[in-house]
Amino acid sequence: MASGRRKDTALLAARAGRYREYAPPSTLRHHFSRLWSHALHDGPVAIVPDGYCDLLWIDGRLVVAGPDRAAAFPVIQPGATVIGARFAPGAAAPWLETPLSALVGCSVPLADFGRKDTAEFEARLADCPDPSAATALFGRLLEEAARDEEEPAREAAVIFAAADSRRPAPGLLDRLGMSERQLRRRCHHHFGYGAKTLERIRRFQRFLDLCRRSDTMPLARLALEAGFADQPHMTREVGELSTLTPAVILDQLSMRQRAD
Repeated sequence: MASGRRKDTALLAARAGRYREYAPPSTLRHHFSRLWSHALHDGPVAIVPDGYCDLLWIDGRLVVAGPDRAAAFPVIQPGATVIGARFAPGAAAPWLETPLSALVGCSVPLADFGRKDTAEFEARLADCPDPSAATALFGRLLEEAARDEEEPAREAAVIFAAADSRRPAPGLLDRLGMSERQLRRRCHHHFGYGAKTLERIRRFQRFLDLCRRSDTMPLARLALEAGFADQPHMTREVGELSTLTPAVILDQLSMRQRAD
């Protein structure tokens, strides 16, 4: 998501307001991995990379938030509700008819991709009386649009699953029937960057998941459980991807904080 970059301590989006996500209906599961809504009650937030591309309903228009390499700090008014759909691995590029390498770090109005249904969908969403109604309609509009979309290439899900594993499966190139160069090209098309960058981002996401489930695990143990070589490696990687320290993230996401 396009924005300025900040070096001061920021609040992770997961701790800013009320975030809810849910599985899409069966008609959308090949195209979207999650549908979500986020009612923001606080000020500036940090959106950290997760390896995905999202379609958002925000400020009265549909916007594509491309994949990020590092934390973004979008300007969103407190009290705003953002509604989103997270594209499944490999689904965004054919849906948008654009390789994701062209969208890294960008937020682009859906209308710029030439989809003929955009103006109608935005008008219908604008008529919703409240965010709850808009969330329900958003899902139905996606189901309408998905009828004309082909399923994403299976290779994208295989590549993403390998990157998401603590120990990436051996023989990936043989399974896919690809060379290293072909794999790199397909990763840039499906995800916006190469396999190594995707692995870094998914390892960082494993660290965030561990932080959400614990408030007592030592940082050194968190590093090993997430798949980092050691605690200094984790500190360096987490800082580059989020601008925050592991200790700050653990404090923001821990079970104790969420209970508060």
